[in-house]
Amino acid sequence: MNYLLPLLSVLLGYGIALYLKPSNKTNLKLLLAFSGSFLLSLTVIHLLPEVYESKNPSIGVFIMVGILFQIILEFFSKGAEHGHVHGHDTMKKIPWLLFVSLCIHALLEGLPVSHHEGLSLGIAVHHLPIAIILTSFFINANLNKKAIFFFMLTFALMTPLGTLISDYLPFLNEYYTEITAVVIGILFHISSTIIFETSEGHKFNIAKVSMIVLGIALAYFI
Repeated sequence: MNYLLPLLSVLLGYGIALYLKPSNKTNLKLLLAFSGSFLLSLTVIHLLPEVYESKNPSIGVFIMVGILFQIILEFFSKGAEHGHVHGHDTMKKIPWLLFVSLCIHALLEGLPVSHHEGLSLGIAVHHLPIAIILTSFFINANLNKKAIFFFMLTFALMTPLGTLISDYLPFLNEYYTEITAVVIGILFHISSTIIFETSEGHKFNIAKVSMIVLGIALAYFI
């Protein structure tokens, strides 16, 4: 399941965008709000206490490195990791900077998954609305259908690949705590950005708050 959940969530999002063509942005924002709070709660409740148990005095530094690294990635991805995509009306070829930065992001997310099964579910929930939004964006930009499939399939494979690398390269376990701390920083930035961006004008919205509370509650019981 560690390998399948992140893979299937992206392919499911791709299929939903391709065949159902969802146009209700409100529902997508609610799903994003839920995914952001769920991922953030998993990070804070489960991952964060573990890395601090190692009593490594540099853990905070590695978390900040993760946050900074994600900010750098977003210069190239333009915020696609949290469902924020902009572009031209037409697109003749794959946006390679977006592609590479998203793949790096997804690969890193997969590294701690083998030690935390609940994280695979959190990443799957996170990737589902992103896949819907990305696929819809590419379709509306008239990107070649084969290029869209290649992009989304590769993106879907990246997180399982990260988990596979972690499982079969034992020397990475020596740096597991540091790697996880970097991923925590990445997840902090992504999930908190999603939560803030789904609150239009930072206004109180009972539906969004309900989805955020639901995400927190489910993460607590995993």
